[in-house]
Amino acid sequence: MILLVGATGDLGGRIARRLRESGQDVRCLVRSTTDASGLLAIGAEVVHGDLTERDTLLPACQGAATVIATATAISRRLQGQSTASIHDVDEVGMGHLIEAAEAAGVSRFVYLSFTGVATAVETPLQHAKLAIERRLAASAMQTVIVRSDAFQEVHFSPLSRFDMGAGKVSVIGKGDTKARWVAEDDVAALLCAVAIEPEPPRLVEFGGPESLTKNEASAVAGKLMHRRMKVRHMPRPVARLAVRLLSGRNDGLASALGAGLTSDLNVATWDDMPLRQRGINPKPVTDFLEEQARAMARPAR
Repeated sequence: MILLVGATGDLGGRIARRLRESGQDVRCLVRSTTDASGLLAIGAEVVHGDLTERDTLLPACQGAATVIATATAISRRLQGQSTASIHDVDEVGMGHLIEAAEAAGVSRFVYLSFTGVATAVETPLQHAKLAIERRLAASAMQTVIVRSDAFQEVHFSPLSRFDMGAGKVSVIGKGDTKARWVAEDDVAALLCAVAIEPEPPRLVEFGGPESLTKNEASAVAGKLMHRRMKVRHMPRPVARLAVRLLSGRNDGLASALGAGLTSDLNVATWDDMPLRQRGINPKPVTDFLEEQARAMARPAR
């Protein structure tokens, strides 16, 4: 039995479907107020609980051999849908999940972090991820820390102010540092692989197949949309100040800005080899942008 924590998110849903398609027994920890009909429809078991409700975690872990933990508060915080802070969920709550997994005799714990976390700009999310990585390093369980580069579906969307339809792009910093944005399907495939392979590594750090700057991605988008993208840059000092000022009162936005600034400051030293080693053919950013452009060109029904 694999316990999936974060199953109602976009990435978690992809993981759940892949695991079920491969014949794995999957149990999903879901908040009582969340619609779990999609998970039930694919044959997953659903248990109600929450990372902020400590007493719900041990029952969820009992009988599970492996835990996959992708849950994070950042999306709900950015959308104003949660009063629980990133510290409450990603650090304290995830720590309680690890304790529950240990108490229940879970053998393997797979945890999603992000690339370059040790040298990233300090934010509430970075603090939480580092704390959990340290906690897992001290665990007797077989632990697998998966550090993924940023998701294409998130960073090349209007939500992240990369709006191909409107022809407007906002870039934190100079926008000339190479990154390796990765497709969520590829991240899901890798997480499923390390959850079941016999001897997974303790750390997997990876990104997509294409090394591209934000400015280059903007130029590609412009060609695809047959228009020049209007690119606005937030200077690095302004971004640093915003992260510092917002960390206490808007941890979601502070963490998102910090991630963007980190991407602009730190060159990706990882690649897509961990994906290819597992037979995963990763999607380049340019393919993702082409898909978005084609979708926008389709006539409305």
